[in-house]
Amino acid sequence: MAQKVVRTLIDDLTGEESEEIATHTFAVDGVGYEIDLTPESLDTFFEALRPFMNKGRKTGRVKNGSKARKAANSGEDTAAIRTWARDNGFEVNDRGRVPAPIREAYEKANS
Repeated sequence: MAQKVVRTLIDDLTGEESEEIATHTFAVDGVGYEIDLTPESLDTFFEALRPFMNKGRKTGRVKNGSKARKAANSGEDTAAIRTWARDNGFEVNDRGRVPAPIREAYEKANS
């Protein structure tokens, strides 16, 4: 049986489909977040944060011991993880954060 996998990347802010979407991570009060954005939405994100960043003090990069978070921070392709997960029997949403157990399984399978 032949299969055709169609990967659709969707901007979490606008709902727009685009091949230019990338996953970005950020933290507020010690809580880490991921968001999938087009370059234009990323500009909007930084414009909103700029007044706070300009007044804030830099503390360096946020350290996180999780292998899953390290993969996300290293630019790991979320769409590739989703495709791998589906091909390997995991249920994963088309949008939003990929659960840590799925990221960890992907890392283990691809390391």
